[in-house]
Amino acid sequence: MSRLHLFDLDGTLIHGSAAAVEISRQLGVEPGIGELERAFAAGGLTPPEFAARAVELWKELTEAQVAAAFDAAPWMDGIREVWADIRARGERCAVISLSPSFFVEKLLDWGADAARGSLWPAVPFREPVDPSGILDAAAKVRIADELCVQYGLGRADCVAYGDSMSDASLFAVVPVSVAVNADHHVRDIATHAYRGRDLREAYALAGAAR
Repeated sequence: MSRLHLFDLDGTLIHGSAAAVEISRQLGVEPGIGELERAFAAGGLTPPEFAARAVELWKELTEAQVAAAFDAAPWMDGIREVWADIRARGERCAVISLSPSFFVEKLLDWGADAARGSLWPAVPFREPVDPSGILDAAAKVRIADELCVQYGLGRADCVAYGDSMSDASLFAVVPVSVAVNADHHVRDIATHAYRGRDLREAYALAGAAR
């Protein structure tokens, strides 16, 4: 029986950081994104509001800076190896993130079968944010269901890896979940919990639940 492995990005595949932070570092606007991140975490900004504010903060963003942010991010060790093993087993792996799709989709080159993120305007920004394209936590479950249909699988065949409140809804509907460097929102409900820098070790925990 095949399985679908669903990975969060910020704080999960990127250790201790997020796509928005890494992009902001390239632009020298880290304090500004820090304020937005804190407001979002406290419930003071919706995902579309966060995106609209970030677009203003990143108005000079270029494709080269996105690529530099991706390359410089503190990625977990072993991501490519984990995804290669998943695919060698005839299973599937996907990334579902609230972060911009223009960042998330770069992980397709690392071996992900699918990479879904929020639909921001194209870089360089010439259009406003379309709120309908910005994902929220509930969208992770919807996208997981869409991927299950695409691959001929069901929720019972899924494994989820995440670190924060945005992953809680997905953790609640799959049989196996791995909290990766997680806060209490998902650590307390996960099947397994992992702290460290090597995704291969977190993946091994999920394997134990076969």
